[in-house]
Amino acid sequence: MASKSGKRRVRRAAMCLLAACLLLTVAAVVWAHTPADDGLPRMLYSKNVLLVRRSDGAAVRERGADERIYPASLTKIMTALLALEQTEDLHETAEVTAEMVAYAAENNAVQAGYLAGEQVPVIDLVYGALLPSGAECCLALASAVAGDEVDFVEMMNARAAELGMADTHFTSPIGLHDDRHYTTPRDLATLLEAALQNEDFRAAFTSSRYSTGPTNLHPDGITVRSSLFEKGGGAGFTGGRLLGGKTGYTEEAGLCLACLAEKDGDEYILITAGAGGSTRTAPHHVEDALAVFGSLH
Repeated sequence: MASKSGKRRVRRAAMCLLAACLLLTVAAVVWAHTPADDGLPRMLYSKNVLLVRRSDGAAVRERGADERIYPASLTKIMTALLALEQTEDLHETAEVTAEMVAYAAENNAVQAGYLAGEQVPVIDLVYGALLPSGAECCLALASAVAGDEVDFVEMMNARAAELGMADTHFTSPIGLHDDRHYTTPRDLATLLEAALQNEDFRAAFTSSRYSTGPTNLHPDGITVRSSLFEKGGGAGFTGGRLLGGKTGYTEEAGLCLACLAEKDGDEYILITAGAGGSTRTAPHHVEDALAVFGSLH
């Protein structure tokens, strides 16, 4: 049987060990939140980060901003912008075909909820592409604008070249993985800045939800919701808030995000890519966005 003094020694040792563990935990948290040389938090899930102040175009935070990445559904920023730029009447309708719905389903792509044979106004397809990331919306927009997906992709690459996106190449309007479908965070920031100049794009990009008008197959319309805000993007941060954004994910791309935020009177574009996790895990890309904006003083 252990003596009282022996028990006291065991308790003291246990308390010392607990105190050491707490100190190490606090030290690790402090270290993780201490800015690195690039001004970003040391510990981020995302491998690539670029934060741009819109007022002067300055890159105020960056990490791997010129590395090639797979954009996943951030591709749909270009798809939506082209559709808006190339369509004279945004209330003219385009058809969501059975082939489009089947293709999206076969590739496990997110859909907004439109049905085969549905006639949908272009503006509603844009909201469907940007908010819930509807693949069928992107395919319908491509067909309406260019006649088919191949010609639309050519237009995407031509528009990227016009914008000076020198290290970008698209192979689809959706963003399904393809080794030849790539970009960089800096190119994506250039694209988003151009897109935000379009009032209709900005309105869609910064919406948390959108209710459509009636169609031939949805007489009461449908309501689509922003994947960013559903994943916690409605949370604010010290001195600011997220205004809107587009999320993306493929296994190869990781969790990606392109968003717009306001802090202390300035607007910022943030691009992050390559975060670990998936659509079934915690939204690490959104968590990183809040951490990056929180690093601004």
